[in-house]
Formats: sequence, C-alpha cells, structure tokens
Amino acid sequence: MKATVSIRLPDELTKHLDDIAEETERPRSFHIQKALEAYIEDFADLRIAIDRLRNPKDEVISSKELRKNLGL
Repeated sequence: MKATVSIRLPDELTKHLDDIAEETERPRSFHIQKALEAYIEDFADLRIAIDRLRNPKDEVISSKELRKNLGL
C-alpha cells in the first residue's frame, strides 16, 4: 500500500531536487522516497549506537585500543 504525503520545501531545495530528477530522468517522488529511506536507516543505526553507549554492560574501547587490535 502507498500513501500520499504532502510536504513544503524551501525553493532552493526544490530546485536541487528538480535538477536531480531531470538529470536522472526519475520523478521527484522517487528521490524523496530514497532520501527518506536512507534517513530512516541512518536514524535507526544512530538509535542502536546510542543504546549501546548507554548500556553499562556493553564494552567500550578507545580508538587507540581499536587500532592496536586491528594492527594499525
């Protein structure tokens, strides 16, 4: 199922979106959907990272120790 969503964008952002749509020969909605999918995925990853940082049972190592473990 698909839903119709209405949004307001600044003129400059709309211009960039139109340029991309024209260059790729894809509709605005395609690029908006892809951008929103990427944002939602990034946000989910961020929530996981924050939850792990807040979990006292989840071990945290320094970047120095990480480089050492990787042999860098």
